[in-house]
Amino acid sequence: MSSLPPPPPPGGSATPTSPSPGPSSAGPGAAPLIEVEGVTKVFGDVVAVSEVSFTVGPGVTALLGPNGAGKSTLFRVLCGLTPPTGGRVAVLGRDPRRDREVRGRIGLVPQQDGLFDRLSGLEFVTLAAATHGVDDPAAVARWALERVQLTEAGDRLCATYSKGMRQRIKVAAALVNEPDVLILDEPLSGLDPVQRRRMIALFHEWAAGGRCVFVSSHVLDEVARLGSRVLVIAQGRLAATGDYHALRDLMDDRPHRVLVGVDDPRPLAAALVGDGLAVAVSVAEGRVVVDTDDVDALGRRLAPLTRDLGIRLREVVPLDDDLESVFRYLVEGR
Repeated sequence: MSSLPPPPPPGGSATPTSPSPGPSSAGPGAAPLIEVEGVTKVFGDVVAVSEVSFTVGPGVTALLGPNGAGKSTLFRVLCGLTPPTGGRVAVLGRDPRRDREVRGRIGLVPQQDGLFDRLSGLEFVTLAAATHGVDDPAAVARWALERVQLTEAGDRLCATYSKGMRQRIKVAAALVNEPDVLILDEPLSGLDPVQRRRMIALFHEWAAGGRCVFVSSHVLDEVARLGSRVLVIAQGRLAATGDYHALRDLMDDRPHRVLVGVDDPRPLAAALVGDGLAVAVSVAEGRVVVDTDDVDALGRRLAPLTRDLGIRLREVVPLDDDLESVFRYLVEGR
């Protein structure tokens, strides 16, 4: 066990100087720690982020979006690593691009690897601590390694780490300055289920006491475990914001889509429509894609129905929980 105690909660973040500019994930009465107003980021002819506005308060907030949606670009703008082409950003009430002090209160876990493979894990995290100018960087690094459960692997070279270990060592490096705002870009990628649960618990622990943890993911199931506050970004634009469960409830108001794999799809498609289990079907290459208003009834009837028809049932795959379907619903109204 490290001799260092857990870091204290932040002591009074700066109060933003302007009202909330857009949709907010802050709780009732909570001052936003991140403000984004009309932010656009353009690279040549490519618009990576387009007129995005939101605020984020204390606690854990998820940024949900498919790969290429603009999540990483937005995070780089929030950390002051790249300027917005247009709009305004404030973190803890200040401009992270211009204010060095506020950058020191932000922790970033980038999506890119960026480890120094010739250093041990302990040396890598110690270097991160020294870069922030903390007292006793080696002791702080040992404390951070303990938080991500890599103490025993600290003497190993980063080159020997698995994908999950490399993710966790990046989180350790982001904690050394005890950030008030912790920004994590796809931090759960490559982790096994046990590691994911532990890391999510760490994020919630870190957010306690008024800190902000802002986590991106392209996996809908991960967002359900991260927490209820969510911002949804698609094609560089903010598509939705609010409570995750409310978003799912909205999606439940539309037909569910299920893929059914069978050896003879046409009789099954006709039977599903005839029994009122499907509002629409399509058939292709041994599969039936079913739109249904009652997914539970469909699940109960599929096995008996295929047995009665003498058809072999190979697979049943819900298509509503993939992220692309979420964005089709939000952006295109499907």
